[in-house]
Amino acid sequence: MTQRILLLASAALLVVGCTPGDDTTSQGPVADDPRAALIARGQELEIPGEWVIPPGDPLVHATAGFAKILCSNVFLSGLDPEFAAANTGFFSAPAEFRSAVTDTVVDFENRRVHLTLPDGTVRSAKQHGRGCLALPIGESEPYYEAVDATPDLPDPETTPWPMGDLLPDEPFPADVDMDKVAEAVDAAFEPAEGLTAAFVVTHRGRLIGERYREGIDHTTPLESWSMGKSLTGTLMGTLIHKGVYELWQSAPVPEWQGEGDPRQAIRIGDIMRMSSGLRFRAPQDPDFDPELGYADHIYVYAGTVNSFEWAASKDQQWEPNTVGRYRNSDPVVTNYLVRLGVEQLGENYHEYPQRHLFDKLGIRNLIPETDPYGNFLLQGYEFGSGRDWARLGNLYLTDGVAPNGERLLPEGYVEYASTLAPAWEADGRHQYGGSFFWVNQAGQYPVPSSAFYMAGAGGQTTLVIPSHDIVVARLGHYSGSGPGGEALRRALALLMEAVPES
Repeated sequence: MTQRILLLASAALLVVGCTPGDDTTSQGPVADDPRAALIARGQELEIPGEWVIPPGDPLVHATAGFAKILCSNVFLSGLDPEFAAANTGFFSAPAEFRSAVTDTVVDFENRRVHLTLPDGTVRSAKQHGRGCLALPIGESEPYYEAVDATPDLPDPETTPWPMGDLLPDEPFPADVDMDKVAEAVDAAFEPAEGLTAAFVVTHRGRLIGERYREGIDHTTPLESWSMGKSLTGTLMGTLIHKGVYELWQSAPVPEWQGEGDPRQAIRIGDIMRMSSGLRFRAPQDPDFDPELGYADHIYVYAGTVNSFEWAASKDQQWEPNTVGRYRNSDPVVTNYLVRLGVEQLGENYHEYPQRHLFDKLGIRNLIPETDPYGNFLLQGYEFGSGRDWARLGNLYLTDGVAPNGERLLPEGYVEYASTLAPAWEADGRHQYGGSFFWVNQAGQYPVPSSAFYMAGAGGQTTLVIPSHDIVVARLGHYSGSGPGGEALRRALALLMEAVPES
């Protein structure tokens, strides 16, 4: 079946709110003029160089992003196409560009989306394997064959949590106020305009509360955005544990290995602290000027290029570990290293996340997506269910040990993830840690400062709260992120009342 949908003009007028700590322009704690201070410090430390602006028309790029967003939300999440067009994925497909589309075709039979612009340009996306991807102009297929990386796990309905979805029939802990937990879960969905889609709470690994929006359940993969950066850090952690890499070694990016290349000073641990120093424009930069051209940060989503090559080609703007900037160069380069490391092991790259991480945690509905060259775009293109993000969060609550007792992350890796990055501290922003996790030291959420979390555009959040042995996963539809973020804060405050400190 092929369906054409009318994109209402109002969809282009949405004012999209964002949560702290993901793909936003928020810069954290307020000082007298923190933005000016960040800019001044960056200018003082900057290494001379030239910007290379991504080629192409921003409208054409945004339309590719829009096609991919529709593809994923319709074919992976099962959303109605008109709802998906009006409410999802505004980061790589901004609302102001969507009204330019003159024809939208959602091809259910072939699982493809085609968007036409006024000049006749068509941007397409297709489901390829489990995930979706945007296609280069004029191409009907990507440049690699899809690989079946479906879970190798028993029936979830008969397998106990967390390896399955069978929940224990036994009393909840006496010291947990379950009525207050239920109140917190309901608070996460109020008001309805917050469009919360999934809310999951675990305590000491046990699921104690969850709720889903109508039409969504515990198996539904949902847009997760930059929570994928923390997944990237986790995959790198598994390779460090396997001995493929060391956290503080020079990053062995092939393009950086020429004689005298200063990028050899960049360590893997610097990159995963968003402190590589690569010259890579992002809307989150305090001095970002959109008039200077399309941002690299978005180009690696919507440019339909080899994202690894683009990020690795960038020179240094700062010495590593001196200036913190939220830029997709760092997770993209880390994903490049993940691919090289997996291939060095002789493993199948596209199966690696499922076989070496997800299968060991009971994760069945977390779907990594790629560029047309088969490179995982886990800086933010992945869809996952609420329960599966909670399962991943619990790996960090157990110091990197899987439910069966197998260590997946090196000892000390969780401490690295939850410790404030020195370059961000030097910038006066107590927000970012390691392994692409955010830290709560600036009080972004009403939970202890020791908490750390994954964060994605549109209000996607997975919080690890060690002081209370809690993991909270909240996913929602992008256009509701403003009220949805406030709902999350109210829910967290109630959870802190419901669950005592460990």
